[in-house]
Amino acid sequence: MASRLGAPLLLALWGALEVAGFLEVEMAGKTQVVFLNDDVTIYCKIPGSPLLDSSIMGVMWFRKIQGSAMEARLFEYYGDHQAAFRPGASVPLELLERGDASLRLPAIQLREAGEYRCEVVVTPQKAEGVVQVEVVASPAGKVTLDQAPTKENRYARVVCKSAGFYPESINVTWEKWTQKAPQHLQISEGIFTGPPVKNEDGTFNVTSYLTLKSPVEADGAIYQCVVGHISLHTSQRFSLPAIETESVTGNVFGNNFYSIPVATAVIGLIFLTFLIFNLKYLFIDLKVSYTERGVAERQRVGVGEVFHPMVHSPIGRNGQCCVDLKPGSRIFLQVSQGLSEY
Repeated sequence: MASRLGAPLLLALWGALEVAGFLEVEMAGKTQVVFLNDDVTIYCKIPGSPLLDSSIMGVMWFRKIQGSAMEARLFEYYGDHQAAFRPGASVPLELLERGDASLRLPAIQLREAGEYRCEVVVTPQKAEGVVQVEVVASPAGKVTLDQAPTKENRYARVVCKSAGFYPESINVTWEKWTQKAPQHLQISEGIFTGPPVKNEDGTFNVTSYLTLKSPVEADGAIYQCVVGHISLHTSQRFSLPAIETESVTGNVFGNNFYSIPVATAVIGLIFLTFLIFNLKYLFIDLKVSYTERGVAERQRVGVGEVFHPMVHSPIGRNGQCCVDLKPGSRIFLQVSQGLSEY
């Protein structure tokens, strides 16, 4: 019928229809929570609907303007007419024919939170539904050691930063865990949490500080920043590894990443010094021993020099002389037993 009468006539009939009859729509409860910058679907469905004829159907979506009774039109479809007043807004036609008039919105923003109204017409009946859309953003957090304990300064300050959350309300607490007490213990002292700071996009940041007042607190505990927010199903926990301080542990190598390599290098240097020192005295002992054996040999053969066939031989090795003899030098050749002088 609509294809013959056209979109203008269907639109005129739309206004004359009352919200009555057997047609009804279902929304996603009273409130639908969506996340900032997500592509979202705002639900509006005809329950138990058979396959419908899109030519006699129509759907319109509105959003109530904040602080006003007026509405902004987001999307409309009827007959052969379709228009999106919010960029990217759509209702897929193939889903509409199956009774699904849900609105698709890409990259939803904080300013788009509010009351949404869905109107559906299946000639000659009309139905509408309303839902409150809340846009939230989850915090992104991290824990860092802003001030490490030293020998001179025994205080340590731990910082927990949560950024990009919405709405503004947030809860930040501190807990610690130790091997002696495996349960998480809530900390109530030495905590300062600043007020939320608003970003340009409307989200908020907050920073919380934990000061450890004495070296006893730096006892190898694991400290956690616990963040609670409406956008989270469970609280977020951001951990800082165990803290150690030179004044507490007495470690001469400190508590930094390089302590193990430095310790290894120092031990290796000590061992090398010990080895060189002992090799020096071993060499002296060998030299003295060799000299004493040489004296004993000379006394045994009864001469002033020690015969060595490779050094004192005029032929040497491979027919070549091993030494240059100077005038007046004496050569000893081994002949059977004993020595002959030339």
